[in-house]
Amino acid sequence: MRVSTKADYALRALIELAAEPGDKPVTADELGRRQDIPHGFLQSILGDLRKAGVLIAQRGQSGGWRLARPAYAVTIADVIRAVDGPIVSIYGLRPEAVTYNGRAESLKPVWIAARDALREVLETVTIEQLAEGNLPSSVLKRTEHTEAWQSR
Repeated sequence: MRVSTKADYALRALIELAAEPGDKPVTADELGRRQDIPHGFLQSILGDLRKAGVLIAQRGQSGGWRLARPAYAVTIADVIRAVDGPIVSIYGLRPEAVTYNGRAESLKPVWIAARDALREVLETVTIEQLAEGNLPSSVLKRTEHTEAWQSR
């Protein structure tokens, strides 16, 4: 899986918002400063998250951005889908929509299984857990194996 810069920045901004005491709105400038995210790029990301119902923009002197729903109700998968689209796509199509000829048909269940494995982690971890540094044991268990940390 390739995690886009856009998804990484979106998650980092949401972690900052989730950690903000009292659900106080935070300006895009402040979010960008805290996480070293370029302003123009961040504005685009925040807009995508607003369209997806993850964020609310509050106007006015004490305005800024805040979560549209509780941080425990927003998963990493929700964020990736909001800014990048489907978790797994082949030529821009969802795995179940791809057709192959002959022997290559065996690729389809591989892509569907890969999507299922990604969902098992990405739909489990919430923004609240990230902000608190309290990841689910099922996710942490996957990091216990030395092989999980090795680049291939």
